[in-house]
Amino acid sequence: MTETLWPAPVATAAVDATVTIPGSKSVTNRALVLAALASEPGWVRRPLRSRDSQLMADGLRALGVGIEEQVNNTSGGSGGGEAWRVIPAGQLRGPAQVDVGNAGTVMRFLPPLAVLADGPVHFDGDPRSYERPQHGVIDSLRALGARIDDGGRGGFPLTVHGTGALDGGTVELDASSSSQFVSALLLSGARYNQGVEIRNIGGPVPSLPHIRMTVDMLRLAGVQVDAPEDGGEKDVWRVTPGALIGRDVVVEPDLSNAAPFFAAALVTGGRVTVRDWPRHTTQPGDQLREIYTRMGGSHRFTDEGLEFTGSGRIHGIEADLHDVGELTPVIAAVAALADSESHLYGIAHLRLHETDRLAALAKEINDLGGDVSETEDGLRIRPRALKGGVFHTYEDHRIATAAAVIGLAVPGVQVENIATTAKTLPDFPQMWTDLLDPPAAAGV
Repeated sequence: MTETLWPAPVATAAVDATVTIPGSKSVTNRALVLAALASEPGWVRRPLRSRDSQLMADGLRALGVGIEEQVNNTSGGSGGGEAWRVIPAGQLRGPAQVDVGNAGTVMRFLPPLAVLADGPVHFDGDPRSYERPQHGVIDSLRALGARIDDGGRGGFPLTVHGTGALDGGTVELDASSSSQFVSALLLSGARYNQGVEIRNIGGPVPSLPHIRMTVDMLRLAGVQVDAPEDGGEKDVWRVTPGALIGRDVVVEPDLSNAAPFFAAALVTGGRVTVRDWPRHTTQPGDQLREIYTRMGGSHRFTDEGLEFTGSGRIHGIEADLHDVGELTPVIAAVAALADSESHLYGIAHLRLHETDRLAALAKEINDLGGDVSETEDGLRIRPRALKGGVFHTYEDHRIATAAAVIGLAVPGVQVENIATTAKTLPDFPQMWTDLLDPPAAAGV
């Protein structure tokens, strides 16, 4: 098959741009699930429109949930853009077919909801979905009384035999490979007869900020949740059974998707403002402010959003990215252009993401002349003079944006399958071009 190669633009000057980042995938897909389980209709405003969120919406529609899409012609600011009206089904329906693609939130969040359907729900997805860990969800639902046929694979394809209800109760699971195992059960747990109590019996749970996001959104929907960070028992989460409130949710920008744009300010010694950056948020991407400042930049809040400025120097970093693993690919790209060595650790779980992100980053940066080695739980990056070449993405959106960042400083980088960025950032190629050469109209 012929590779589709995208010539990564090279920066010829310091960037100076203002960027509007689409809505958070994590917030959008959680909001859709909670709205589908609510007792009355709700709204999800300014949702992310991407492959992952479309898969979630289509999966819910297959189960009988109404999702009406509306577009407000007012653009920009917090009041404009698209809105989805979500109308819960009186009874989730089966039989149904759900395509999970390669979307972690869809493959983990929908099976716990499907047990409430009144018939079988068959799940299938991309070939990579067959390799990603699903045992935490499958084993937990079985322990809570659900019937699931997966051919003994512990993964996809699988069929959940919904009976219209689930008793729920206490379940022990190993959530050390994905925080989504915990979020998945929390999101639907209030609709189980006894609620749900989740006990992690494995190692440390990665990406804990995503569980905190789930807990906060559940509470705003009227659900009673006990969580460790509120003084509860360590590694134990409890959801009390009860009705969910249909809400009007405005989705924040996806802060993780700001990573390549702020990286451009670092790499070029320029300035980038991301509009509508929240002053307070549970999104892990907010940690970009601190991480990139340590690497040589500075930031400040303005009336428009968050402004990040590069100093013209990039410093290596020692960083535990366990809670913010999704930021690793772009941070690694910036580190490959730094003036000193970097060590990124706490991220062994990235081997189980859209691709083995640690192996992919090491191989692709090294193929450009870099010196990156894998450690037991991360990457050691020793900056070297890089050269152009093909940078493969492994159908992983964050690997693709990392390649674009390197291409700012390294002529001749060609990104294979840049279209994979549509997973969470559908207009990335145009946004990237506009970043380097802003259109005449104000902003990007």
